[in-house]
Amino acid sequence: MLQLLLFVAYVVPLKLSNIYLPEWLNYSGLIILGLSVIFGMVALLQLNTKLSPFPSPVSSGRLITTGAFRLSRHPIYTALIFSGFGYAIFQTSLYKTVITLMLLILFYYKSVYEEKLLCNKFSEYHDYKKRTRRFL
Repeated sequence: MLQLLLFVAYVVPLKLSNIYLPEWLNYSGLIILGLSVIFGMVALLQLNTKLSPFPSPVSSGRLITTGAFRLSRHPIYTALIFSGFGYAIFQTSLYKTVITLMLLILFYYKSVYEEKLLCNKFSEYHDYKKRTRRFL
């Protein structure tokens, strides 16, 4: 529920304060946004029908450690975080930056819980955890 509220808050057109950045840096936000969308799409395609809105792994799921999951244990969260920061930079929005920081904190704690469940389901998850970062 908190995740949904933060997503809704992100799209609310509220201007608290702008961040003043050089124009070239503003446009680098679009590059970050574009790359993170591609990264997230790769992860979604890899999960295919195993995607779930719930933190518990699906019963018929298998541990994926290739593609986007080779770079990040939680590539969809990573893509959402980087997309949020990228668009916030492009929009020079302090408000969107703060919301994205809140999402980062939420995703960190959510991923800790998910990883406990994944460790219980997949014995090889411990080794995967050692060689792969949580987020990029």
